[in-house]
Amino acid sequence: MRVSTGTVRHRRHKKIRALTKGYRGMRSNTFKKANEAMMKAGQHAYKDRRRKKRDFRALWIVRLSAASRAQNVPYSRLIKGLKDQKIELNRKVLSELAIHEPKVFEAVLKEAKVA
Repeated sequence: MRVSTGTVRHRRHKKIRALTKGYRGMRSNTFKKANEAMMKAGQHAYKDRRRKKRDFRALWIVRLSAASRAQNVPYSRLIKGLKDQKIELNRKVLSELAIHEPKVFEAVLKEAKVA
């Protein structure tokens, strides 16, 4: 007697189609295209989780550069001054200070200028 794969296959396909809900055209309702779309989306997600770290670092550097140049200190001199003074604040924290606590950032900038 032949074993029907109807229910098992239907469940598996339904799961994939649920993951691709909202995709355009056949990518959301045809199993074969949905499966391809889902695998490609997974590849992009994997790649972009790593890329996110680069993107945020670049954003923090741009923010710091703008904030330090407003005080007539280029970004490179700011970072060199912090290293010389052994101030171990990372770019994320410095960026947050520049946005939310400008007075504190100015104090840090003065310390970096001394070096």
